[in-house]
Amino acid sequence: MPMDIALLHAVVEVAKAGGFREAARVTGSNASRLSDAVRRAEQQLGIRLFNRTTRTVVLTEAGRALIERLLPAMNEVNAALDALNRYRHTPGGVLRLNVPVSATRLVLPALVPEFLRRYPDIQLEIIAESNVQDVFRDGCDAGIRYDERLEQDMVAIPIGPRVQRYAAAASPAYLEAQGRPSHPRDLIPHRCLRGRYASGIMPDWEFEREGESLSVQVSGPLVVSVGGAVDLAVEAAIAGTGIIYLFEEWLRPAINRGKLEPILQPWWLSFSGPWLYYNDRRLIPAPLQAFIDFVREDNLRRETLL
Repeated sequence: MPMDIALLHAVVEVAKAGGFREAARVTGSNASRLSDAVRRAEQQLGIRLFNRTTRTVVLTEAGRALIERLLPAMNEVNAALDALNRYRHTPGGVLRLNVPVSATRLVLPALVPEFLRRYPDIQLEIIAESNVQDVFRDGCDAGIRYDERLEQDMVAIPIGPRVQRYAAAASPAYLEAQGRPSHPRDLIPHRCLRGRYASGIMPDWEFEREGESLSVQVSGPLVVSVGGAVDLAVEAAIAGTGIIYLFEEWLRPAINRGKLEPILQPWWLSFSGPWLYYNDRRLIPAPLQAFIDFVREDNLRRETLL
């Protein structure tokens, strides 16, 4: 009896993910459907591929032998199917990007609408996380990061604004009541709204002016997780709870409306813009290649405007 390739695909995904729930999350399926597919594959093959407990799903020796041969073959099948995109009028398929939450606010809005208009057959999935570590988590094709520290076989190209700044601001009412700092050290007695990374680190606020750099350890009544909870800190600052120090463009709408007043502007720290990271494979999926070309085109446009 010929083996259903969909069953083999399920076996590969479960093996790669190390469990049914994780494989379901990555593939957008559900754990029970994957479990049933693996069970049927084992029945057709007449051999157990996974040892299952309530906590773990581990390949058997036979399962490992199968995956060693099957994984390259499945990758080749996927590559062959993706190669068909060159015969399409426009590329199609799914493009999954792993990005920091800040990129969904400061980088992607200027790119995504036009990209999707130009490539209507591409489905773009954005995985926005506060804890940005593995670019290829959740089966993502590429990712956006703020550090150009490349791992082996990785390529990085600029994406979005090349220079960004942190901005310090507070509500006019707070500043009228508590005073306006004239130097970063003046922040020490103020109520400051801070962020904590998923790693647990709560960084000091860093400033720079005319080559002088300094770091200020601030304190205050509110700490939020960097990423998803930052909007709460912005709203708290608008409400007069304290001083916030965040991406300038994140605060710009509130500053322009007069809800926040900028402070310490000569000291605002500048930093380089983000990068699009992807694996330097021989065959890049057509949707990702379209996005790479689109980003490069946007970079050229930005350069001509300088």
